[in-house]
Amino acid sequence: MAAMAVFHSRTGTLVTLSNGNRTAQRNHPTQEFNNGVVLSADALRDNQIFEVKIDKKVNSWSGSIEIGVTTCDPNNLSFPISATGFREGTWVMSGSSILKDGHSMIEEYGRDLDQLSEGDRVGVMRSSQGVLHFYVNGMDQGPAATGIPSRVYAVVDMYGKCAQVSIVDSNSRDAACAVNAARITNDIANELANEFLAELSNQIANDLAASRDFGAGVDDERHHSNDRLTFHERCGTLVKLSNSRRTAERRRPMDEFNNGVVMTNRPLRDEEVFEIRLDRLVDKWSGSIEVGITTHNPNNLEFPATMTNMRSGSTAGEARRNTAPGTIMMSGCGILTNGKGTRREYGQYNLDELTEGDIIGLVRKNCGALHYFINGVDQGIAAPSTPRPAWGVVDLYGMAVKVTMLDRADPAYPNNPPVPERRANSIFRQYPDMYDEEPLEEEDGEKLLFNPHCGAHAAVINSHRTAHRPNALDDFNNGVVLTNRCLRANEVFEVRLERMVDKWAGSIEIGVTLHSPEELDYPSTMTNIRSGTWMMTGNGVMHNGTTIIDEYGQNLDRLKVDVGDRVGVVRKPDGTLHFFVNGVDQGPAASSVPEMVYGVIDLYGQAAQATIVDQSEVLSSPDLESSVFTDVDDVRFHHLHGHNATVLNNGKTAARPNATGEFNDAIVMSSRPLRDNELFEVVIERMVDRWSGSIEAGVNGCTPTWPDHVTSLKQHGVKLGVTLIKPEDLDFPNTMTDIEYDTWMLSGSAIMQDGSTIRNGYPLDLDAIVVGSRIGMMRCSDGSLHFFLNGEDQGVACQDIAPGVYAVVDLYGQCAQVSITSGSGVLPTDNHIVIADIEQSLSSALNSEITHRFSNCCGKNIVIKNNGCTANRVRNFNHGVVFSSEPLKYDELFEMKVEEVSNQWSGSIHIGLTTMAISDSTPLSQIPASAEDITSKVTWIVSGSEVKKSGKTIKENYAPSLERLEVGNRIGIRRCSDGTLHIYLNGEDLGIAASNIPKNVFAVIDLYGSVESVSIISSAIAETPSTPKSPPVILDQVDSQADRDQDHDTMAASITSFQGNHGKNILLSNNNLTARRVASYNQGIVVSHKPLTRKKLFQVRIDKLNPRWSASMMLGVLGFSCDRYNFPVSAISIKKSSLVIHGDSVFSCGCKVRDLLSCNLDSVQVGQYVGLLVDDENCLHLYINGVDQGVAVKDVPTPCFGMVDLYGQCEQVTIVSEEGNMPPLNVGDDREKADIDDVVKEKQGGRMVCDLSVMRNCEYQNLCSRLRTSLGLPDGYFDMQYNMCYCETCHKMRGDDFYVRRGDPPSDYAVPFGWCRFVLRAPCKAHSLNVFEKWHAAYHGTRVEVVRRILDYGDLLLPGDPVGGKSILIPQPQVFTEKAKPDSFGGQQIFFSPTIRYAGASEFAPKHRFTDLKTKKLYQARVAFQVWVKPGSYKVGPQTIEASDPIDPKFNNSELEWSTKERGSTMLYALLLRVE
Repeated sequence: MAAMAVFHSRTGTLVTLSNGNRTAQRNHPTQEFNNGVVLSADALRDNQIFEVKIDKKVNSWSGSIEIGVTTCDPNNLSFPISATGFREGTWVMSGSSILKDGHSMIEEYGRDLDQLSEGDRVGVMRSSQGVLHFYVNGMDQGPAATGIPSRVYAVVDMYGKCAQVSIVDSNSRDAACAVNAARITNDIANELANEFLAELSNQIANDLAASRDFGAGVDDERHHSNDRLTFHERCGTLVKLSNSRRTAERRRPMDEFNNGVVMTNRPLRDEEVFEIRLDRLVDKWSGSIEVGITTHNPNNLEFPATMTNMRSGSTAGEARRNTAPGTIMMSGCGILTNGKGTRREYGQYNLDELTEGDIIGLVRKNCGALHYFINGVDQGIAAPSTPRPAWGVVDLYGMAVKVTMLDRADPAYPNNPPVPERRANSIFRQYPDMYDEEPLEEEDGEKLLFNPHCGAHAAVINSHRTAHRPNALDDFNNGVVLTNRCLRANEVFEVRLERMVDKWAGSIEIGVTLHSPEELDYPSTMTNIRSGTWMMTGNGVMHNGTTIIDEYGQNLDRLKVDVGDRVGVVRKPDGTLHFFVNGVDQGPAASSVPEMVYGVIDLYGQAAQATIVDQSEVLSSPDLESSVFTDVDDVRFHHLHGHNATVLNNGKTAARPNATGEFNDAIVMSSRPLRDNELFEVVIERMVDRWSGSIEAGVNGCTPTWPDHVTSLKQHGVKLGVTLIKPEDLDFPNTMTDIEYDTWMLSGSAIMQDGSTIRNGYPLDLDAIVVGSRIGMMRCSDGSLHFFLNGEDQGVACQDIAPGVYAVVDLYGQCAQVSITSGSGVLPTDNHIVIADIEQSLSSALNSEITHRFSNCCGKNIVIKNNGCTANRVRNFNHGVVFSSEPLKYDELFEMKVEEVSNQWSGSIHIGLTTMAISDSTPLSQIPASAEDITSKVTWIVSGSEVKKSGKTIKENYAPSLERLEVGNRIGIRRCSDGTLHIYLNGEDLGIAASNIPKNVFAVIDLYGSVESVSIISSAIAETPSTPKSPPVILDQVDSQADRDQDHDTMAASITSFQGNHGKNILLSNNNLTARRVASYNQGIVVSHKPLTRKKLFQVRIDKLNPRWSASMMLGVLGFSCDRYNFPVSAISIKKSSLVIHGDSVFSCGCKVRDLLSCNLDSVQVGQYVGLLVDDENCLHLYINGVDQGVAVKDVPTPCFGMVDLYGQCEQVTIVSEEGNMPPLNVGDDREKADIDDVVKEKQGGRMVCDLSVMRNCEYQNLCSRLRTSLGLPDGYFDMQYNMCYCETCHKMRGDDFYVRRGDPPSDYAVPFGWCRFVLRAPCKAHSLNVFEKWHAAYHGTRVEVVRRILDYGDLLLPGDPVGGKSILIPQPQVFTEKAKPDSFGGQQIFFSPTIRYAGASEFAPKHRFTDLKTKKLYQARVAFQVWVKPGSYKVGPQTIEASDPIDPKFNNSELEWSTKERGSTMLYALLLRVE
């Protein structure tokens, strides 16, 4: 007989053995929960059960005993603190999960070990075949793992509650005996017999009761209950049955699409599979087969045209007998109950996408749950409870024409059915209105709330919607709260933080768990749970208490209450788990997460109170998936508002209904506080004329009698502003300017604070706006308040605004209705297509500007203030290290201003970059006293004038010493895209300090010595304005016809073509290069036959337009192969991975993500070229006529296929090559027309002129416009309608030449390439002198400070005229040499040139430093004037700047400088600006 099993003498540090090493106990079980691991003394024999009994448990901890096997030899093992810490071949059962080497293999295996009690037994066995089994109280839990090595030791972990175990003698339960013990005792036999008789008796009773209840119709079916399943003889009017009623076919499938309902001949039995095969489909209709069950008896049913029309559970005669839901159908990829959608996304496949030969089945389980099968694959629970009796039903709808019923017992049953393509984010194909009535709650009618069973320090209040820790200042844990029910697939469990305390570290944690709230033994923190739990904590993800992702998403410890931060979790139908922060998906966090998980939050540390967010209030469109909403979309008008206001359109529209009878008391506010740099924008939709002037105009010419406070009214339009007062705390006044605290308003053009005017003459006058104007407000991260008009920043209105302000709109006077533009952009409903599920858009591009911040991880003498923008060293001279909060992007400048300097210390600031991973939770112990001491990670530091790498000097005398910095000096650091490190001092690049800098580096600053305080003045900019490029080289475009013919075949081979699968109304020709829409206005989608190549242009030519329709083509990419895809009616209805440009908007998977592109596809004309290009950064560029219109959208799927939708007016397109078939750019002799004709030149060479409606909104021109505004020049000097940009892109799109001849006699001049022209108002004498036709054009460079004096004077100034500064108009001897001195030097002359390359040189137009207020970027700017010069009044001379190379290829250097002494011989035409 084998020796009795004992524990090995080597154990965990807290284990004590007794009873001959057969009993093990964990010391101090109420104080320690781990280090209780014991192993068997000998390796297990095959089929030997190693079993222990739980002797003692304590209730101080969560978790309990863990057991398993390991290949580790206990003689030389370094014991881990728990069994899950074993590696190198260890299998452990923990809770109800099986783990291998610490990683989960099986989530739900057997009985939960955490629920065992004292006296219960648990065992483990390795069979002779290498299969691992676990036992609970002698019951085999089944195979847990295979391939177990032959030599393994039993391992037991007395973890958590388990404090003592003893080995149970297992000799009598040797597995060999267990295998041979097939004998059943008399007691067991009697028990089985009694159970069988009881079940039989219950079945008979149920059958008798059912026969009484169901009546004769059901009796007939009962008589045939053992009959083979077939279709019932009664069916839809167009159905033909054959093959012994096992095949159903819809007649006239090309003429009719419905009336094809068929049902089974009898009710389905529990666990009986009802399966059909798709035999025939037609490609004429949309939609396809629908399959389900119904309680309607086919003998009594009046068959509907389609089964989804069945809105009730039973017919009138059956209503008295059956109250359960009657019809459950799978339609597309959703589930409908009695015709209404109850599940939006179900399973992995879409019935509309199945093909001939695919098999669809269903089964009603014994528990009442309904499951569907696609080609034998179980799609999961479609409905948890279904009625009885239930007949199978099939609706041969749309494309589905013929089906055959299958029998799995039939030898001809297909064993290897085809596998259809899985769906991706599909929706119901034709029922957009089915979700108007709480679609997610119809499944069981239970709203998602908190369960009252919760942690010891937590409580659930507010009708179970809010959870809090009442004594949050006294305790920091035991705040675990679960939801009242399991989460459904795609259901968002989201909470909003409402209260926090600063006493503790850490914050809220959120996740899902398989443990029910009633059975869970609540731990102190949820991350202690060792089974069936996934949690997001900080910025990491933990599974069963073990970290599986270290750096996952936004750090939850940084969430704040004052801005209403939210955090959520979603389990997708495929089992992937996603977390959301403020509505932004943080990406997949885990996979293979089972169904039936509960949502869980842990109010830990600082988090003291959270409330569940009702998703019906968050998503404005019921068809919109929760995975696409963003924090900006959540902004709506609050339900509390002024007496005369009303909120419509799901909170997106505010109106004053009685606008002609009431003029005030219509204040509305945002639903939540605004975040930093968040634009809140509304569009004016309705105004009334009644309230004008001082509102003295009344009805029928009579002057009405107004209250006294009304007659003094001056402003009569909408008022806009912000307030710190919550809507719940505000007693809404007549007008918001009556509030006397914590409120800032724009009324007319006056800025008011707390009811008093603090500034007049703000650039935005709200009394001057009209219907269609967009007005907005933004509180920036620096505390300043900005207002916006039509997307343009009107500048700082006031400063020092506290965070957490609500937006306020006062619908006052004429303004009667506004709508929030974020998410309410109106889509074209051309051709009567209603698109209800894609009215979401991202906020303005202004939100892409994010102010840099310091990390909260800093030296012990540092205090971070001003929202992370200011760092102060409060004591001593060191321990002043601070870091940027995020890694620096390529070419991103991180710049600071010195605020405080103390002369009592020597040394100064150190600045550099580090590869050290920084977060707000980085321990203070890792921060050294000085930045030069950071050597654990590679770090580059500039100290004084030296550059050091990890503490070692690599460069001396790099730049002026940083020890000389003074208050107000600016210092910055940049990691350039070439991997070099640059330091900036007061905006000047000091050159390369180091090279080979890796990615993901943080800025590091050491406030050392004299510098005690700095403030960040830079911002992280997502999109930077384009800058002018050098003029393109004009190549000879004359090719011989022979060369073109020779390359024709090569070119054709390189062009991609359209693939054969396309929209129903498309006809391909010309080797699939040409697509034509032959009918209607839609169903015109075509796709490239192969994926797009990076940096290669995919473009088409517009061949034919039909003005009968509105709107036009759509262009985009698809992120999936569409060989078998059933295209929808239009591209923006594609819900799979897709990016579509429609008009001037961009759609992702059918949802708008951007609008107001620089061009509009609805305006393209016949013969124009439209294309797409994917760059190396996965950005999609739109091209019009070969000109890049900029990035339309980022994060393009890889690979992707080009897609064109011949929609509306667009009826035919042809793919053209990137090199050939481009619009000709002829070089001819163009002449500018006078005044207005100067904007669009007359074309002599037949060149194609781009439609202005598709011209880009030029960022360079916008930048130059902001420069002009910063100069303070009055608008009255300018004629704005004739402004023109000459940047490379705009110049190319217009097809302009570089040189023009004009005047009498004609004289050449160069167009101001790279500059932006602002035309001045022409004096009256300009027309009388025929200046625009007769005079010559030239350029005059000058200094910025002289521009206003010249404009005021109205002409160029002679040297005798009083001016500030110097310019080319004053002769400057120092730039002339003796040889180059002009003959007339010394006289009073004005100088100019026919080319801006000379007149705009730095000698004449010196650079001026310019900071853009919008982007906060520093630029260099130059100014010049374009002038008319009277022929014969000037003298031509050589250049005087000693240039050795030709300055302009068109002109000789000897004829570049013109001069005149005559007053009145020049006339100002335009101001020219250039920004670099």
